[in-house]
Amino acid sequence: MNKAQELHQLGQSLWLDNITREMLDNGTLRRYMNEFSVTGLTSNPTIFDEAIGNSAAYDEGIRDKAKSGKSGEALFMELALEDLRRAADLFRPVFDATDGVDGWVSMEVSPLLANDTSGSIDAAARIYSQAERPNLYVKIPGTPEGVPAIEESIYNGVPINVTLLFSREQYVAAAEAYLRGIERRIAAKRDPRVASVASLFVSRWDKAVGDKIPPESRNRLGIAIAGRTYRAYRELLASPRWRKLAAAGARPQRLLWGSTGTKDPHASDTLYVEALAAPDTIDTVPEKTLRAFAEHGEIKGVMAEDGGDAESVLARFTKAGIDTATLAVQLQRDGAQAFVKSWQELMTRIADKSEALAHAG
Repeated sequence: MNKAQELHQLGQSLWLDNITREMLDNGTLRRYMNEFSVTGLTSNPTIFDEAIGNSAAYDEGIRDKAKSGKSGEALFMELALEDLRRAADLFRPVFDATDGVDGWVSMEVSPLLANDTSGSIDAAARIYSQAERPNLYVKIPGTPEGVPAIEESIYNGVPINVTLLFSREQYVAAAEAYLRGIERRIAAKRDPRVASVASLFVSRWDKAVGDKIPPESRNRLGIAIAGRTYRAYRELLASPRWRKLAAAGARPQRLLWGSTGTKDPHASDTLYVEALAAPDTIDTVPEKTLRAFAEHGEIKGVMAEDGGDAESVLARFTKAGIDTATLAVQLQRDGAQAFVKSWQELMTRIADKSEALAHAG
């Protein structure tokens, strides 16, 4: 049993932070499932921009869709959902075996909607309907405008992956939106089983402060934020409010670790995966990190439910002049802007490819 399989045995789901048509065609995704116990995957505009830009695998699809009059977002949505349906079908046995707890794929609403509540609600419903797969999450960012869209989408029965969370406070806001959506469904005598995950981004913290702190404190902030958030997650699951919903048949919104590839070339390439080992959570890992962990990673124990030394570590960062509350807001804004940039590049790439393929055809 390799270390990735051991994490699965521990009760943590390993999801791939990538999707390409090539890995579906050549069996790579199925191999990751078999060899590394990968039980789901996530996508985002950056992932699709790289997949479409670095491969000819999408050219025929782009050409055919452009010929039929599709362009821009509509063309991309069809292209992306073709991949995600195939991946969802691969994970469907996991989804069925776990009664819908695991075996998911994720598709992002347009990043241009990050500050548009009603637009996000409409887009989430449209994507989920168009996907025609029960094991597809729609990703909505946990921005201030995204939080009410999360609540309404859950109430509407749309499974939501809350993305771009960077702090305990942002996580709690997303979790409470989920709870409100479920409570409203119960009040309306609707099925309370609507799945959701809340995605906390970890390594971007350390990249943001790397040049502002002494060497001995590097690559410790993201893990401390995760520890603090994990404590809040455990406290929520133990709360009377949640227990009441669980008794009515609701499912927990699972905590997901995002951005777990190491960005510091001087740090261990398995740093975050090892530190974030925790039952009842999900770790989305880039391919490179997944392979590295399976080969030489170590499970050094599980995260402490009370956050361990997270607060003492965070206190040291505060003393060093790092305002984590302000930085969390900035990281969320920066993350949303980065996805907008990727989205715009993706739309340009599709337009350019459509034109080039039309002339070539």
